[in-house]
Amino acid sequence: MMIALELVLYCLLFTVMVRYAVRGGAIDGLYFYPKTVQDRAIEIGLTTKEVMRRKQKIFMTEFCMVMLAALVLIIGVVHRVSDFKTAYLLALLFLEVMNWYDGIVIDKLWVGHSRFWILPGCEELPFVQTWKQVLKKRGALTLIWVVGAAIVAGIVMLIF
Repeated sequence: MMIALELVLYCLLFTVMVRYAVRGGAIDGLYFYPKTVQDRAIEIGLTTKEVMRRKQKIFMTEFCMVMLAALVLIIGVVHRVSDFKTAYLLALLFLEVMNWYDGIVIDKLWVGHSRFWILPGCEELPFVQTWKQVLKKRGALTLIWVVGAAIVAGIVMLIF
């Protein structure tokens, strides 16, 4: 039961971070959009490629640091894990839940059903991933997180 609450809170943190990325409006998260939407937004003067890339670098750095720190603290402090295997399995669970949460809840539900994400001048361009795209991307990330979980577990072992 406790792990389910932790997973919900971790996904809530993920959502808060995404909302933080677009605190000035959806244009602040232009790097989340398909290239066709990015190109149109730049073409019509909503932003520049340089501004978009700078915002992406800043956000992704902050995002990775916060999500990694939270995960390491959950595993090392909350669960007091002292062996690699347990740390690895917990990290894998959290990363995979986050992965699929992002694809289903963030991409399909929030982005797919909220007018917030529609950029002026880009309304006719598709920007919500299809189910096929979500499944393909999340499937690939599922494999990547198998390695990522080992890195997280290694960090936990070094620190705790």
